[in-house]
Amino acid sequence: MKKYAWIMIPLILTFSSCIKTEMTPESAPQAPEFVLEDLNGNKISLSSLSGKVVFLNVWATWCDPCKDEIPHFIEAYDQHKDKGMEIIGISIDALGKNKVLKFAQEWKINYPVAMTTSQLTKDYGPFSAIPVTIIIDKSGKIRHRKIGYMDKEYLENWLFKLIEEE
Repeated sequence: MKKYAWIMIPLILTFSSCIKTEMTPESAPQAPEFVLEDLNGNKISLSSLSGKVVFLNVWATWCDPCKDEIPHFIEAYDQHKDKGMEIIGISIDALGKNKVLKFAQEWKINYPVAMTTSQLTKDYGPFSAIPVTIIIDKSGKIRHRKIGYMDKEYLENWLFKLIEEE
């Protein structure tokens, strides 16, 4: 068993260092510009969201952890959209826009939802696991990439932290 510890310790340290993706304003990369069309045909661009904290949430209708976090996103958006928060759901569903639109209506999703594009996947991916939430600060810098389920408290902690930054 001790023999395997020498192999496992470096692997664990390497893996754990890869998980932390929080960046300071100085070290954070600029988020690539995007222009998407939401499920209702409205254009959404990153540049139009300047001054807001943006949560790009990559998900799918068949993903159980994605479905688990949607109610938290709905509630947080309802409470904080007027305080500088924007959530954009980015669906990777291969079955198309109509299926996602029906899902969004059934779940009463109150924030914009768009289908992914190859350019968005190139710029913000890869999305080897979902859900993935990319958090962009008010100045348009990528500050955090969260892979996996996100609850309302985690979302709000990031929102309040980044809203207060100058």
